[in-house]
Amino acid sequence: MRAEAQAHVDTIKDALELLRRFLDWDRALRRLDELNARVEDQALWNDPKQAQAVMRERRRLDEAITATRAIENELSGTVELIELAEMEGDEELEKEAVTSLGDLAKRAEADKVKALLAGEADANDTYLEINAGAGGTESQDWAGMLQRMYTRWAERRGMKVELVDYHAGEQAGIKSATLLIKGENAYGYAKVESGVHRLVRISPYDSAARRHTSFSSVWVYPVIDDNIEVEINESELRIDTYRASGAGGQHINTTDSAVRITHLPTGIVVQCQNQRSQHKNKAEAYNQLRARLYERELAEREAVANAENATKTDIGWGHQIRSYVLQPYQLVKDLRTGVTSTAPGDVLDGDLDAFMAAALSQRVTGEAVAVEDVD
Repeated sequence: MRAEAQAHVDTIKDALELLRRFLDWDRALRRLDELNARVEDQALWNDPKQAQAVMRERRRLDEAITATRAIENELSGTVELIELAEMEGDEELEKEAVTSLGDLAKRAEADKVKALLAGEADANDTYLEINAGAGGTESQDWAGMLQRMYTRWAERRGMKVELVDYHAGEQAGIKSATLLIKGENAYGYAKVESGVHRLVRISPYDSAARRHTSFSSVWVYPVIDDNIEVEINESELRIDTYRASGAGGQHINTTDSAVRITHLPTGIVVQCQNQRSQHKNKAEAYNQLRARLYERELAEREAVANAENATKTDIGWGHQIRSYVLQPYQLVKDLRTGVTSTAPGDVLDGDLDAFMAAALSQRVTGEAVAVEDVD
């Protein structure tokens, strides 16, 4: 078998192995039989909420198992076709089969990532918070670039993005911003982006054209609905109001409409200023707090999967998850998985899928990769 075909086969087999491992294949088959039996039980439908949960789990398992079997069958058939074409010397048939194998490899990768998004809150919308690190204008400009990057990523996937909170930088960029990203599996994809992001470039703000390193942090937590209970003691909250600020227009107000809520036991702080009404800003900030507390609970229950989100780290050296180098060469490198891109312009325009897929896979395998940071 030619090298191109073998590479596709290896990619597909790796995806299938990860899928079976993630699903815990034998257990998944037994669980699907159990769920099918429950669906046949008329008593289930007396409780609509429970029935909805059962149907959701059944659909997810059935889709993952069906997709895995279909890929396995198609892989076997295509490999046999290639071997037959090689035996008969039919180059045209072999070429078509290799092309089909390449398409199957792409589908296997897509199905793998989809199956990995099976966490408790993965299907939910998400908040994505960006904070500039130390460094003034440089870091604030970098934080603004990250805001655009994630906005473009969401738009590429057909998701909607709302600006919940925004604090403009002194000269450029932002000090901080919170985005609300709405779309299927928004949290599932974005959760692996939590951490410190490092930029290396020739500074546009340095008259001596020196190379600068800047840091900004990203914090991701899921939007939760009323079906998820999060207990909050009002006496443990400090609520402050202040005047909304920004670049003008809808981001500025002449009254103390912006709201900041501090959860005293955990030190979690959330804020909202995108609405003109203090009441609406308070309601949105309260939703953010519930989401942050829920994410904290997920982090405690899933310590391995969500270790990056358990506590905030310093925004600086030694904590970054990804480096983006624009000068003197072009490279983006993920320091958890080793995935790289030599097209940082594309990455900063929202091309993040390869990085997210690798990080999601790593959460299943638990395999640490020794990766050296770039200079």
